[in-house]
Amino acid sequence: MSQIEIFKSALDEEIESYAYGTHPLELYEPIRYLMHLQGKRLRPMLTLLAAGMFTEDWKHALKPAHAVEVFHNFTLMHDDIMDNAPLRRGSPTVHAKWNTNTAILSGDVMLVQAYELFLNSPEGLLPKILKRFNRTAAEVCEGQQLDMNFETRQEVSIPEYIEMIRLKTSVLLGYSLELGAILGGAEDTSIRSLYEAGVNMGLGFQLKDDLLDVYGDPERFGKQVGGDILANKKTYLYLKALDKADEDTRQELLVHFGKPAADARAKVEAVTAIYNRLGIRDITEELIRSYFEKALKAIEGLPVEEDRKVHLLGFAEYLMNRDK
Repeated sequence: MSQIEIFKSALDEEIESYAYGTHPLELYEPIRYLMHLQGKRLRPMLTLLAAGMFTEDWKHALKPAHAVEVFHNFTLMHDDIMDNAPLRRGSPTVHAKWNTNTAILSGDVMLVQAYELFLNSPEGLLPKILKRFNRTAAEVCEGQQLDMNFETRQEVSIPEYIEMIRLKTSVLLGYSLELGAILGGAEDTSIRSLYEAGVNMGLGFQLKDDLLDVYGDPERFGKQVGGDILANKKTYLYLKALDKADEDTRQELLVHFGKPAADARAKVEAVTAIYNRLGIRDITEELIRSYFEKALKAIEGLPVEEDRKVHLLGFAEYLMNRDK
């Protein structure tokens, strides 16, 4: 088995075997349901990959890595309520399968469970780990609020959008790598470098999601292509198109995003055609590459043996080139 496969196997066993709680069943069953839907689990993988660069004893990072995944899924459970989303990873969302009150309460318990799992960190490192986690968790909530604010705002700038996704998505990837470095006994300069690598990776990751929503293969992407267009979401592609368009094209795009779609397929095709005319796909791909290149450069600069960097570098390149 490769190192990545070893980490994945250990992580899957850790998550699948964890009980979360038993009574009342209605409180804990939704947690098990969501945690077993088999998401990418990239955040805890990043924690293990970072820890493994600095120590052979990476298994003590399993439960803190698990904590990051529980927190991430907690945010998804509550985000799905706010978005009134019917599906998560191709299955019914918790509030759709049970009800909204259950989803709120089960999500609350997930946050408590995340702290419980963090308590398995080495005692001397716990204050630093929790202090950085608390800041990160607050930033994720700040990003979600900005995202909701943007739904009702007429004008959103590209820097505002990048800051929103930095908070909502990227800081947790940054923390995942930072956590692994802390648990691995890395020096502060390496911890900071890995945090910045994770943030840049997260920015590229979210922009890749934006791109795949328009240009992805629906068989590979796993959800409806054009969903952001149909939801009138102000993604980077949309904002960049507004920025580059002449007045006629700008008005055409605003019309498409200003009303519900009478014909969903026609709306997606029309907006995609505008993006194609303006070269938005190439521009977005270049920006994605630039963020991942910053991440790769930060990892390459770490003061550890080259063979210890290869697994994280390979994982970052996989995220950059993914098609789902």
